[in-house]
Formats: sequence, C-alpha cells, structure tokens
Amino acid sequence: MKILLSAILFSFLTSGCTKQQPMPIEPVIDRTTASPNGEGNFTYLALGDSYTIGQSVKQAESFPYQLQSLLKAKSKSVTNPKIIAVTGWTTDELQSAIKKENLTGTYSFVTLLIGVNNQYRGYPINTYKKEFAELLQTAITFAGGDKSKVFVVSIPDWGATPFGRNSGRDPQTIAAEIDSFNAANQEITLAAGVNYTNITPASRKATTDIALVADDGLHPSGKMYAEWAEALSAKVANVLE
Repeated sequence: MKILLSAILFSFLTSGCTKQQPMPIEPVIDRTTASPNGEGNFTYLALGDSYTIGQSVKQAESFPYQLQSLLKAKSKSVTNPKIIAVTGWTTDELQSAIKKENLTGTYSFVTLLIGVNNQYRGYPINTYKKEFAELLQTAITFAGGDKSKVFVVSIPDWGATPFGRNSGRDPQTIAAEIDSFNAANQEITLAAGVNYTNITPASRKATTDIALVADDGLHPSGKMYAEWAEALSAKVANVLE
C-alpha cells in the first residue's frame, strides 16, 4: 500500500515523464496561460515547474503570489504574475513552453527556478547546464536585457520531505545530486551577473518541521514558500524604481 501511495504522490513531481502515468490524487495544476492582470506599476514573469505554480497549495500561497504581496507592502505595486510553469517540467520542456507562448514585450522582473525534474529523471548534468544557461539568457531578454532584474532560485531538496524519505531512494544521494545541480546553476547564474537566492538549506528543515510541507507530503507548504518570498522581496524591491 505504501508503494502504491508513493507512486501516486510522485506523479505531482513527474507529470509528463512517461507515456503511462500514475493517476494523481488531485488534478495537476497548469497555470501556464495565466496572464498578468490587476492594477500595478510593475510586471512579473515567473518561470519554472511545480515549485513555481505552488502545487498542492492555494494560488495565494505560492511563492510568486506571496512575493507580489510582500512587494505591495513595500509600496511596489505588481500585477498578478505571468506564470509559465507546469508540474513535472524539465529544462527542455520549459524551453518549449516559452517558445509556444510567443511572449512579446518585457517584464519589470523575472524569476527562474528549474531543475528538480532533471535530477529526478537522471538527466545528464551537462545537458542541464546547457539548457539552464539558455533559459537564463531568455529570462534576461524578458527583463529587457537588465540582468539586475532577473532572480534565480535554487532547487529545494525533495529528499527532505516525508515522500522523499519513503521513496526508496537514499536521501543523502538525493541531497548530493541536488547540490551538484545547484552548484551548476549557481555558477552559471553568478557568471552571468544575475542574482542568486539559495533556499536549499532552508528546504532541508522539512526533516524536522512538517509544517514546511504541503498535504501531499512532497511539495512545499505556504509556510516554506513564505520564506522564499521573504528572501526575494528586498532584492526585488531594490530594483523596482
């Protein structure tokens, strides 16, 4: 029974991995077509996967929407985020989706968080490096070429969650692989002159604080996303003039 439940739960993270997918216990969220709306002086593009859409939490609890709220409290009025993210996406799938969106114009700032599914599926890290670097340049383009307005977020450690600890995979191995992917994306980000926010150590507190995990046992809760938004808010506010 535990094995069956684990397979069902991980469909949240790996939707689209295989032709035959386990049926999720709740609908996988797809907010790819969500467009900026509402009044605001600034626009926001959020690129990623389940961690960006806020799988298994309310939209208002996702980190992009919590970031929007924090910026509003700092007198930085931001329209609702334009989100390009779907549960299970890897770097190449995010690339394809961005092209299909045919976005025009630029945004006041952009966030990018991608790579957990590359790690989970065992994709080569060299492929990740290449595709992440390309996505970062795309993000810079959407920020009007202004590197200071792009914010990369590190990959959280899913091995620290209840699902990860019961997945049959060694949490220490998961952590080491996540660290390798983050070392790669951090090096690329800093070399490009882009801001990097490392939320991975904080994500590992889930081993002792279950309140940091959503009800599915795998994805972050609103409480964890609040920490990410707080870590980003001052940085973003500083460039929104």
